Amino acid sequence: MLDALPEWPLFGLADDARPALGEARTAGEPLALATIVGLEGGGPRPVGTQLAITRRAVSGFLSGGCLEGDVAAHAVGVLVDGAPRRLVYGEGSPWPDIRLLCGARIEIQLERLDPTDPATAVLLDLTRERIPAIWMSDGARRVCMEAETAPTAWPGAFARRFDPAPRLIVLGSDPTALAIAALGAQSGCETTLVRPKGPVEPPPLAGVAYRRDEPAEALAAIGLDPWTAVAVATHDAELDHAALMIALPSRAFYVGALGARRRLPDRQIGLREAGVADSDIARLHAPIGLDIGGKAPWEVAIAVLAEITAERERRR
Repeated sequence: MLDALPEWPLFGLADDARPALGEARTAGEPLALATIVGLEGGGPRPVGTQLAITRRAVSGFLSGGCLEGDVAAHAVGVLVDGAPRRLVYGEGSPWPDIRLLCGARIEIQLERLDPTDPATAVLLDLTRERIPAIWMSDGARRVCMEAETAPTAWPGAFARRFDPAPRLIVLGSDPTALAIAALGAQSGCETTLVRPKGPVEPPPLAGVAYRRDEPAEALAAIGLDPWTAVAVATHDAELDHAALMIALPSRAFYVGALGARRRLPDRQIGLREAGVADSDIARLHAPIGLDIGGKAPWEVAIAVLAEITAERERRR
């Protein structure tokens, strides 16, 4: 049984409860799921944020550290008796000793998910298929379905949308491309590095998949859906062009290309002559990344991931 939270809250670096749900289901273990269902006064985390708790592990975070320990303690009871709880912190809370420095009022729904829970199974199936899902639950009853077919939630139920996990495809092989891929994986993106005709051995980057095929084949195999970002950083004009020819007309929400600003007009002319529509060319972020002034590999990577995050949040 989970006695106390770890001193270093690395569990809070996870912002998606679905991997924890999948691990608990595979292990045949119940899981307590805490969801922020009400918020007043501007807390540090938005409505819909979740914390997953099993008898051995925790994933996610709900506040700046004010609530997690108490929620985990209540989760132990939920795992034992299966009865859902509604926890209120801040104004109107029965626990005035738990102070929220942000001054917010946070309401949390805490429920037990058994390893055979049907809604969880549907959610994980839709996640694997990269189909947006709607999860509805009142703590005791829950359903999950494709977002496009979801009805209005019943009284007392909370509805939360789950989009496919963000995906990042990086084309290139130099230190900047490696830094972009590494930071993408660390920030929670399903990341693939593409280096056509590259070494057989993959790069030693944790969480980064690797492909050696040409841009067209690689991008087609991975897939370019509305939750995918493409960062072109090959330093090879032909490879850059081949990748942009596929990425720009696709449904990828972000396409960026590394290179000097003075090269952009020639790049645009080449794409236009190859038949890429002006509306698609206008989607290109070039030079890639926010202008933060730095040009070292990690500085560029930070700028790129910041721009991708901003674009993803704008579209959301």
